[in-house]
Amino acid sequence: MAESAACPAFQLGRSRYDQGSFLGRLRHFIDIIDPSTLFVSEKELKESIKLLDDYKHDTLPPGVSDLQLWGAQKIKQAIIHPDTGEKIFMPFRMSGYVPFGTPIVIGLLLPNQTVVSTIIWQWLNQSHNACVNYANRNATKPMPTSKFLQGYVGAVTSAVSIAVGLNVLIQKANKLSPATRMIVQRFVPFPAVASANICNVGLMRHNELSEGIDVLDDNGNVVGSSKIAARHAIMETAFTRVVLPMPIFVLPPIIMSYLERLRFLQRNRRLLLPIHSFVCLVTFGLSLPVAISLFPQMSQIEVSCLEPEIAMATDCKVVTYNKGL
Repeated sequence: MAESAACPAFQLGRSRYDQGSFLGRLRHFIDIIDPSTLFVSEKELKESIKLLDDYKHDTLPPGVSDLQLWGAQKIKQAIIHPDTGEKIFMPFRMSGYVPFGTPIVIGLLLPNQTVVSTIIWQWLNQSHNACVNYANRNATKPMPTSKFLQGYVGAVTSAVSIAVGLNVLIQKANKLSPATRMIVQRFVPFPAVASANICNVGLMRHNELSEGIDVLDDNGNVVGSSKIAARHAIMETAFTRVVLPMPIFVLPPIIMSYLERLRFLQRNRRLLLPIHSFVCLVTFGLSLPVAISLFPQMSQIEVSCLEPEIAMATDCKVVTYNKGL
């Protein structure tokens, strides 16, 4: 009974954990962002896909356990886009978000930033975010390259403008002591990144608002294309992108401001950067699964809330759509 509870019967396309609860979604997304999947070989990926295909066509070889099937689906979900069926480029997978994004976060939180360094780090951050948003979008409708470029330029411009503007205001705040000014400067990246993240998601996925996204019935069949569902998907994703940087850009400055006062670190200044990097890595690694677990990836919406033509096309009361990540 204990093994059955720990490993439920496999269901293709479903999560191993309850997606109706936050804890279930958290456990599901910890699987999705597991960095170990970055090291899965092409052979392992093909074997996992074949195992799932065999299950789908009732041709599974004897002895395959539910645990093996869940493991195969974890690998596929971490690497293959659910809409396009294509591999997501490693740095832009959710499992690569923390390993590839942490150096940028460290750069954004370095003290005593100049205008040039602020521009460079904000540009790098929004470039990475734009590619992650694009790679993990709802891709049931094609997105022109021109739309991607428009979103990219808009997101980078907004981030750099806000960050530079706030830095200039702080530098002109003569009433602040140097120590206070340095602490406040460390918090500048959060409002800049949070507001830019909203622009980034909205601009990178604006095509979904005009084209709509596919909504599915209980059997996984496409019922229609909904602009209302697209709006919900983008709003939910944008909200997670505001929550995500909150602990990343708030906790490390607070923690580092206390650690830097320790006599040991004042005598060993070379340790500050490694400790700062470790604090950023841990905070980023913890905040990512929490933020993306706020909403399920395959979200549901009542048909009565959607366009009349979709309500007429199905008897289902609730339909499903891929929110994206």
